[in-house]
Amino acid sequence: MIRDITLGQYYPVDSLLHKLDPRVKLSGTLLFLISLFLIKNIWGYGIATLFLAYVIQSSKVPFKYMIRGLRAVLLLLLVTVLFNLFLTQGETLFQIWRLRITKEGLRIAVFMAFRLTYLIIGSSVMTLTTTPNHLTDGMESLLSPLKRIHVPVHEIAMMMSIALRFIPILMEETDKIMKAQMARGADFESGNMIKKVKSLVPLLVPLFISAFRRANDLAMAMEARCYQGGEGRTKMKPLIYQKRDYGAYGCLLVYLLIVAAVGKL
Repeated sequence: MIRDITLGQYYPVDSLLHKLDPRVKLSGTLLFLISLFLIKNIWGYGIATLFLAYVIQSSKVPFKYMIRGLRAVLLLLLVTVLFNLFLTQGETLFQIWRLRITKEGLRIAVFMAFRLTYLIIGSSVMTLTTTPNHLTDGMESLLSPLKRIHVPVHEIAMMMSIALRFIPILMEETDKIMKAQMARGADFESGNMIKKVKSLVPLLVPLFISAFRRANDLAMAMEARCYQGGEGRTKMKPLIYQKRDYGAYGCLLVYLLIVAAVGKL
C-alpha cells in the first residue's frame, strides 16, 4: 500500500501537459476541484469524466500508474460512501434489517464517490506532471498579490513544495522500516483491522526520527547556502506564458462554461 501513494511524485515524460506553465496547472487543478462540488447531476460528472480523461491522455502518464494512488485511500472512500448510503434520511428504496438505503442516500453516495476519486486523480495529475521547483515558482507567482499585505508568499510556497516532495520520501522510508522489522519477525499482515493498526505503531518512532533528521539536514543545507527567503531573489528560468498556456486556459474556460450549463440542470 505504501508504494501505491503517487501524490507528490513526478513522472518525467515528454508531453503537452508537462510543458504547460505551472500556474496554468495549479489554477486548472483548483478550478477543476471546485467544479466537482458545484455539479448537481450525473451529466455534469459525465463532462468532468471526459475532461479528466482528456487531461490524463495529454499527460502521457500510464493510466494504471495514475489510479494506483486510489488504493491507499480505498478504505476512506468505502467508509465515506457507506456512511452516506445508510445514514441519509429520505425516501426508502429497500431495507436490510435496521439499515435503510434511501434514494437521497444513494444519490449522495454515488456523487461522493465520484468527487473523492476525481479529487485524488486530479491532484495526482498536477504533481505527476510538475516538478517541485516549478510548483514552488507557480504558487509564488499566483500568490504574489498577497505580498502587499506582508504575507510571506515565498516561504509559504516553499513549505508546500517541500511537504509535497517529502511525501514519496517518507513513504519510501516507511517501506524500508517495515521490511527491516518484518525481517526481524514483525507481522503486519495477519489479524483483524484493529490488530493491523496496532502493529503499525512501532513504525512511528523510527519514522519520526527519520523525518526530523531529514528536516534538520535540509535546514542545515539551506543555511550553508545562505538561503534568506524570497526577498531580492532572482530566477534562472522566469515563468513566461506561451501560446499553449493561453490555449489551456481557453479549454478550461470552455469546460467550466459547460459544467455551469449542464451540471446544475
